Amino acid sequence: MKAFVVAGICLLSIVSLSSAQFSNGRVWIHQIHNYVHKGLFTKRHPMAKGEYSYFFSWRDPQLKGVEEDWLTGRNFCRRRCMDLVSLETSLENEWIKQRVVNENVKYIWTSGRLCDFKGCERADLQPTNVNGWFWTATLQKLAPTSERSQGDWSPTGGIGLPQPDNREYKQNGAPENCLALLNQFYNDGVNWHDVACHHKKPFVCEENDALLKYVRYTNPNLRI
Repeated sequence: MKAFVVAGICLLSIVSLSSAQFSNGRVWIHQIHNYVHKGLFTKRHPMAKGEYSYFFSWRDPQLKGVEEDWLTGRNFCRRRCMDLVSLETSLENEWIKQRVVNENVKYIWTSGRLCDFKGCERADLQPTNVNGWFWTATLQKLAPTSERSQGDWSPTGGIGLPQPDNREYKQNGAPENCLALLNQFYNDGVNWHDVACHHKKPFVCEENDALLKYVRYTNPNLRI
């Protein structure tokens, strides 16, 4: 699946790094950028997809109260060798949901996206509202939305239909092509919803192997 082209990928490739900015052979992004403050990163659940770091936008004093549209949030993450979070396992999904609930966050962006660009006419993606959802950070397809035991789609939304329902488009608005995690927004628990991508929300970034590999390739002398 073709990736989205996003500007400003991974500023790590153009900054000067010293050996003191590495720990156990891994990059600690908050040290590199002097941007992320203490407590903003936390280790992923060890049984999820490995040991990665997360960034929670609402924990950052400079971003407190700031919400961004899906693309702006994704660009923020990618400039830091991260991407919007992909909830690919039930453990990771529940881990993120717990933090959203505990910190009283109404909603967040994830990397989930509906395939709506050239190439999405592929037979295996039809119909796209069922088979066309994927995690942009990893280019992994989600299970078909018709398989309600898979994923974490909400059973209801703004017009009382199971998610994804493309509600805004049906009401003569923008298509709901981005995947957000909503916290009791419709008194339905903490679940996935399709949302129009122009809406603004807090976001969660996670460390991205592909971008870190890009930094290693373009900076061969760095011990990342």
